Amino acid sequence: MRGTVSAIPAAALPDRVRALAEGGARLVSMVGTDERLSEGFYNLRYVFRLPSGGVETLLLRLDPQDTTFPSVTPLLPAAQWYEREVQDLLGLTPLGHPDPRPLVLHEPWPRGYYPLRQDFVPPPQEALVPGEAAPLLPSPRVVGEGTIAIPVGPIHAGIIEPGHFRFGAVGENVLHLEARLFYTHRGLEKQAEGKDLDDGLVVAERICGACSVSHAVSYCQAVEEALGLTIPRRAAYLRTLYLELERLYNHVGDVGNVCAGVGFAFGVSGGSRLKEKLQRLNAGLTGHRFLRGAQAVGGVRKDLSEGELGLMQTVLAEVEAEFGELTEVLFANTSVMDRFATTGVLKPDHAHDLGVVGVAARASGLALDARADWPHAAYGDIPFTVVTEPAGDVLARVRVRVREVAESLAIARAAVIGLPSGPIRLTPAEVAAAALASRGAGEDQVGDGGGRGGDGPYRTGMGITESPRGENVHWVMLDPDGHIARLRVRSASFTNWPAVPLTVPGNIVPDFPLINKSFELCYSCLDR
Repeated sequence: MRGTVSAIPAAALPDRVRALAEGGARLVSMVGTDERLSEGFYNLRYVFRLPSGGVETLLLRLDPQDTTFPSVTPLLPAAQWYEREVQDLLGLTPLGHPDPRPLVLHEPWPRGYYPLRQDFVPPPQEALVPGEAAPLLPSPRVVGEGTIAIPVGPIHAGIIEPGHFRFGAVGENVLHLEARLFYTHRGLEKQAEGKDLDDGLVVAERICGACSVSHAVSYCQAVEEALGLTIPRRAAYLRTLYLELERLYNHVGDVGNVCAGVGFAFGVSGGSRLKEKLQRLNAGLTGHRFLRGAQAVGGVRKDLSEGELGLMQTVLAEVEAEFGELTEVLFANTSVMDRFATTGVLKPDHAHDLGVVGVAARASGLALDARADWPHAAYGDIPFTVVTEPAGDVLARVRVRVREVAESLAIARAAVIGLPSGPIRLTPAEVAAAALASRGAGEDQVGDGGGRGGDGPYRTGMGITESPRGENVHWVMLDPDGHIARLRVRSASFTNWPAVPLTVPGNIVPDFPLINKSFELCYSCLDR
């Protein structure tokens, strides 16, 4: 998964990005790092997946005296949030960005404080005064006779996390939606700096409750790639089981949550009941409803006995039958289907341009699934179908989840049947030996930028899993002592949230909760 790293001058970045995009490459992540102490530069890495399945990373070095770089967002809309975020957190300015407003740092945050810089010192409390902060650039507004602005949030009547949504509408007909997020950013990437590998896993596993396995496995895979580790086959199969158990309780619960958007109480209660059954199974297997604590660098911590595997198969068979009955009633309800169909359409070209992943992408006809595109755990050994639907509406997103439940059940059964014997993780001594042996095996660079090449003491790795919402990407840089120098987390929600406002105009305001629930994106994965 490492691929090649091509160091290029800033002036060449737009042309290289254009060539990659026109050739069918897809932006997977962008990583900003402060490497002034070790290299003398700020570094930007644009990570692309090539049509051939390979990886190419464009490495851009920025002199600390000139922290500007050419924005590629006009060429590649998927880069928009990456470039705004690196501007907020590292103080690197994307020249020519069409929307240079702050993304992560809100009004009370004073200028000149960049949290991901190595020499960052938090601003004094007296500096965090909204009235003295640099004003945000004006947001787009709908104006004209009969138009109204409808602000919703950031504090909501329910128990969801904060997000502000401002509708421009005529009556109930939505003309424009502006979303503002990142209200409770926790600085987890900063907290990870300097931690050892086990403590870094604790941070990764707590980025999000609903995707804790996916984040944990992505992190472990990134570290394992950096250290050149290969986990035991039994561990790979167990990771697959845990990932599918996570997908199952999310998908079943999400189908019920979408029903709440149209007041279909039977679907809400049915989905909630089955989700609870699956989470109790999780607790019985691993001791945690969200499956936390089961992963480890070098494998897994929790094995499954024959009795536990039998219990899992019994519960999954019950869920399969009951979920089938639930969805049969759901799809037979014409009033629900009328609300779902043609509502909140995400056009395929919008999904492609914004780099949308997961259920949202597949419901718009894009066959993107990290289990197939980046075979990890035991997915390379287990055949399955990448489920797609063409319509891109709420109904398509529900249908994808329903069909994927069947795929997940089949994958879990195949993993149980094929589960090999043997150890479930490498020993701590083996991991430590790999860390020692990998010193000097830095990034594999080609191109015209020079740099560490293979001689540097820092090691990098990338791990990708298919979470219930789509690709979760972790990129790590380890220092010479084997501690985390940089952890970059790109969640599926980070790429998908910018697409949600595009699906709301043309609908009515009461449809927004339904549309939002059909994406079922995570606030916590943004506020990492």
